[in-house]
Amino acid sequence: MTQLIKRDILQLVRHAPLLQFQRFRGKINIQRPRKPHYDRALVVAVTQPQYPKPNKTITCFEKRYTNAQIQNPYNEIIAREVRNWFDHSSMVAIFHLNSMKAEDFFDVRVQLHKQGMHLKSYGQKIINKAIEGSRYEAILPLFDSKHCIVFAPHQKVGLLLRTTRKVPQMVLLAGIVDNTLLNRKDFVAYAQLPGIQASRAELVNTLNVSARSVFRSLPHALEWFRCLVYTSKKKSI
Repeated sequence: MTQLIKRDILQLVRHAPLLQFQRFRGKINIQRPRKPHYDRALVVAVTQPQYPKPNKTITCFEKRYTNAQIQNPYNEIIAREVRNWFDHSSMVAIFHLNSMKAEDFFDVRVQLHKQGMHLKSYGQKIINKAIEGSRYEAILPLFDSKHCIVFAPHQKVGLLLRTTRKVPQMVLLAGIVDNTLLNRKDFVAYAQLPGIQASRAELVNTLNVSARSVFRSLPHALEWFRCLVYTSKKKSI
């Protein structure tokens, strides 16, 4: 009998009691909890820890030290690269870049690359470091917002405008052609000009027409010239 009692007691001790929690209220409002009782709120307010405020003079100097600009040598390398692009490019076009997908921007870069043009985008600090103190310093205000630059070794302005006309996110601001800064209106007008060969042919034709008109308008002078030549030859004989 005693063994049975011990066995039953051990079985009761081995098995943990089963607990079941029940709530008879609605859901807990976590975003707008109910205000606690006055006594409880008073205890919570009194028991909140009070940390000493840091010294403002120390934090001011620490903040100034952490905000000090650190010269990054990589930025110097990129700035020299940007300056090299400006110095050795026959045509430079500056665009304001609106919100645009990366895939669309990559497609435009590929199209320009096939035509011998290079689409670049740099940060404002790098642009300032590359252009400041140079002959291109006048275009620094154009880089205050998001931008992109097209560099080209040739002067195919019309081809560039036809390509970027299909991309409304790229807004032309200004350009540099033959080391001459042009605004948007002058840059578009330059694209409508004929080629150098056509301009030379037109100039030669104009000079020939003026020479022929002068030659035809002086018949009496030509006759006097012939008479003088004949008289001089007769006297010499």
